[in-house]
Amino acid sequence: MEKVLVSGSAGFIGGYVVEELLRRGYAVVGVDNFSKYGKVKKSYDDHPRYQLVEGDARDVELMTGLLSDCDHFIAGAALIGGISYFHTYPYDLLAANERIIASSCDAAIAAHRDGRLRKVTYMSSSMVFESATDWPSYEGQQREIPPPLSSYGFQKLAVEYFARAAWDQYQLPFTLARPFNCVGIGESRALGDEEILSGNVKLAMSHVVPDLVQKVLKGQDPLHVLGSGDQVRHYTYGGDLAAGVVTAMEHPDATNEDFNLSTPDSTTVRELAEVIWRKVKGEGVPLRLEHDEPFTYDVQRRVPDVGKAKRMLGFEATTTLDQMLDEVIPWIRDAIDAGTI
Repeated sequence: MEKVLVSGSAGFIGGYVVEELLRRGYAVVGVDNFSKYGKVKKSYDDHPRYQLVEGDARDVELMTGLLSDCDHFIAGAALIGGISYFHTYPYDLLAANERIIASSCDAAIAAHRDGRLRKVTYMSSSMVFESATDWPSYEGQQREIPPPLSSYGFQKLAVEYFARAAWDQYQLPFTLARPFNCVGIGESRALGDEEILSGNVKLAMSHVVPDLVQKVLKGQDPLHVLGSGDQVRHYTYGGDLAAGVVTAMEHPDATNEDFNLSTPDSTTVRELAEVIWRKVKGEGVPLRLEHDEPFTYDVQRRVPDVGKAKRMLGFEATTTLDQMLDEVIPWIRDAIDAGTI
């Protein structure tokens, strides 16, 4: 049985990835220091093929020991939060995440050389395309445009350079997985995240889908949005992203390649607000919007070219925004009732 180490296994995307790996029959070792949310309970914690190690991905000795007995490594550990989080902690994100990726690569290089590790699948981000002025953003465009202006986007681009450098010098095979705007359940407010009012409601996680949902559920009217509402995003279901990540991990044609993993469907924030409003309020209540001052690095367009993943991996994200919201809205409602949001 093949074994996969997942760093950041208790995180939002990490949770979906672990579930997908277990569904496909892998043995999984998860590593997490619970720095983002504190200790959380996951549905797979007691799965017979899952082992959780509470530890820090910056611990090279720990990571090397664990990786030496694994076939694959999905490097997902990082300090990450919503838009307010990476505006509040720009230095901490840059410094901590550089240490995490350097330690992860150090451990992987040693485990590939001396153990059975075959490849690393690195979690990048759509923010590497932050400075794009032409769309859709295709694989390779990130090396042609100016680097990201935000420290978070810049560091995610650095992850991609670490991956390529480890191959160039040590022949450590890699795949780069680049998610776009993950939507799903199971995320909480990050510990230390700055509490920001949007109208009369505190932002839940500074991610647009859960924040708009909780504001509508709490009765905010007019509904506050950041900026014009014309920002374009590709909201992609966490289960679809996880399927793309695992497919990229195991596909022979994915070695030393990078992939945008996303739905092909564009949605503006205004359109998103309208769909959420209709689902919660019904058709008879008109939507009124109030426009708040946007954050500095509120990227106006994130539009991926998804053709490479479809062509090389046979991967498509098929869950619709309606289907995502039908899952997310009840989950947010329960969290509000429980007092966690």
